[in-house]
Amino acid sequence: MTASSATVGVIGLGSMGRPMAERLLAARGELIIHARRPQPELVAAGATWCATPKDLAARSDVLLSVLPDLPELEQLLEGPDGLLADDGELLIMVASTSSAPAVRALADRLRERTAGRVRMLDCPVSGGEDGARAGTLSIMLGGTDADAALAAEVLAPCGNPVHLGPLGAGEVAKACNQLVVSATILALGEATVLADRSGIDLDRMWSLLAGGYAGSRLLDTRRDKLITGDDSPSGMAKYMVKDLRFAADIAAATGTETTLLPALSAAFDEIVERGLGDRDISVTRRLVAERGRAPAADDTNES
Repeated sequence: MTASSATVGVIGLGSMGRPMAERLLAARGELIIHARRPQPELVAAGATWCATPKDLAARSDVLLSVLPDLPELEQLLEGPDGLLADDGELLIMVASTSSAPAVRALADRLRERTAGRVRMLDCPVSGGEDGARAGTLSIMLGGTDADAALAAEVLAPCGNPVHLGPLGAGEVAKACNQLVVSATILALGEATVLADRSGIDLDRMWSLLAGGYAGSRLLDTRRDKLITGDDSPSGMAKYMVKDLRFAADIAAATGTETTLLPALSAAFDEIVERGLGDRDISVTRRLVAERGRAPAADDTNES
């Protein structure tokens, strides 16, 4: 089977899955889809709707899962209408940010249960909704050489797929990515509050600093949100809690004593505890601002 001859299916058509499906459909001219809600726009564009996961599996050679995590995928495996109810060969590409050990364990179970006809590959992505729409995602592949080569061709319309190692390697890379993202957005939130309370024009400051070492893709995409304080959701902060938990699992498994990870986990746990988990990750500005009181203009230091 080659990428050009394979029939590709997508399950999970949310904020990331929908634009990825649109990219795949535009590149391939056909796509098999299933989701909780009907997708008339995709069907009108040429996609084939399947009423059940079983039907999706029966019509697909390669299935991209853009569900939130493995438990959501596992719920769709079982039963008379589940993915495993079909007896054909299937490569499941898992795009969720998930636990690397859990991905390997599920792959082992599927391989044993289906005598090898159902295989898995992990392909978590980074770049957010804007990257999914533009087809510029960083796609982290973990799996066998053959499966990764097939996946890289299939997923090329969505961004830059790179094979990083055996099954689970993509999830390890994504955990590393999220460690950097969470540290950066927390630093940006803190710096924004410090500058704002010091009377600095935030627009001017971030325009200036973006050209130096403080510049980043995250600053480019969240700059306006940090300046205005509008943390309406794009990438919800609550998902970082599980991502950092997966990073902690990898740290434990590799005997790595981390410095930033415990503090980052505590900060995003606090965001969720404050009821802000559904806000954009730029909510770190609000977190820092709510933690401390801005000094009044007539505050003085007394000796």
